[in-house]
Amino acid sequence: MNDRPMYLGHVNIYVRDADRARAWYEKVLGLHTYHHRPGRAAFMSADKSKSHEVALMQVGPDAPGPMRGQVGLNHMAWMVDSLDRLKDAYRRLNDNHVRIDAIVDHGISLGIYFRDPDGNGLEVSYELPTAEWPRHEQVFAEDVVNRGLFPGPWDNDPAIVRR
Repeated sequence: MNDRPMYLGHVNIYVRDADRARAWYEKVLGLHTYHHRPGRAAFMSADKSKSHEVALMQVGPDAPGPMRGQVGLNHMAWMVDSLDRLKDAYRRLNDNHVRIDAIVDHGISLGIYFRDPDGNGLEVSYELPTAEWPRHEQVFAEDVVNRGLFPGPWDNDPAIVRR
């Protein structure tokens, strides 16, 4: 039996305009497009060894946006492998005038939350290696969060959430 756990292959989200969304995801997140169907869909990936990690499916200009508090996808998280890369992502978001909804110190990770032009929730996050976690159960409990392990350019950002 294979000991490798399952992993999430891709997320498929609806956007009003796939061409516009594709350009935004390329510019803001640096994703690579492996396949583009103009006016219909884009298949994009941060990991070029994967055919796609996100599929952007066009539903038209009059489609309603996602509603907070409704059943459905809250956000998708894009992971980076170092705190320096998270700092780069933060700067890239600011350079592209992306409004940051929240920056949350989860104790074992720091997440930057924002939305794409269609209102889909996104996060860019860095997580400590598991060997550095303070424990391996109840990893987001109140005594574990906000330990200050993730200093960076966001330190004085009003979007930072302190629980």
